[in-house]
Amino acid sequence: MITPKNFSVNREGREITGERIFDAPRQLVWKLWTDPDLIPQWWGPKKYKTTVEKMDFRPGGVWRFIQQEPNGNEYAFSGEYREIVPPERLVYTFNFEPIGPGHELIEVVTFEEINGKTKMTNKAIYKTIEDLEGMLRSGMEEGAMETMARFDELLRKHS
Repeated sequence: MITPKNFSVNREGREITGERIFDAPRQLVWKLWTDPDLIPQWWGPKKYKTTVEKMDFRPGGVWRFIQQEPNGNEYAFSGEYREIVPPERLVYTFNFEPIGPGHELIEVVTFEEINGKTKMTNKAIYKTIEDLEGMLRSGMEEGAMETMARFDELLRKHS
């Protein structure tokens, strides 16, 4: 998804977009991306333990993931699925619960098959420029790159 070469910020549109091409068919990428049993194996930086607390995978269904640091601190992320078009498109809200309500963003993830590979585009749309800048300052780019490296590694295990 996000590497220094395919990570872009559109401040005017309050968007951060990442793209990545996976050497795997779209059906497999979709399956691993949406399987609650596999998500803890790739979601978030490796040093954190991720738990899928809720994942009601249907439009209107909610999700909630918990990340735990090695020292025991926990951080929760949650949202609602808005659109699910297997294996092409996924739209959901995203909340980082520690910053509280009112900072929800929308994530639009698309999966395009190109000659047996899958181009994944992840667009995050923020309510305010302050939220976008705060996310950039949080180190999200580094975390997103590590997350996608872990996802790529999981794909190789399942190919």
